[in-house]
Amino acid sequence: MYEITYLNIEENKKFEDTIEKVVKKCFEEEGLTNSNLIMTITLTTPEEIRRINFKYRNIDKETDVLSFPMFEKEELNKKIKNKDFTYEDVLGDIIISIERVKKQAEEYQHSFERELSYMVVHGFYHLMGYDHIKEEDKKLMRPKEEKILDDLKITRD
Repeated sequence: MYEITYLNIEENKKFEDTIEKVVKKCFEEEGLTNSNLIMTITLTTPEEIRRINFKYRNIDKETDVLSFPMFEKEELNKKIKNKDFTYEDVLGDIIISIERVKKQAEEYQHSFERELSYMVVHGFYHLMGYDHIKEEDKKLMRPKEEKILDDLKITRD
């Protein structure tokens, strides 16, 4: 289902517990629990995420989360519908800047758990082919993200 890696930060059981809970709920919500799909979630520093953003997207800027899906939305939807997965198909990679999560939790005045959970859900739905650049796409993605967090009772308070 997922693998967590650490890039220049210390391992943290609390981060892992939060991620596990959120990923499990995302997979349940999208009917992927028995799909053999796997994804990697890398927790890292602002410097590393900036380097990765530049290397793969040619954007020389730090960000909070990056997602690298392995499938186009239509291709993934077809695989899900037909249950056409080989052993451990890779859904994609999510990279999260832990320092940025801490700053944004303070800025938005909610818990670190809430912000980390949102980054995981947000990254997951990018891997699922959703986007938020256009308003009509955002109207599809945001309710899915909020449902996961609401179902887990991870609120902004």
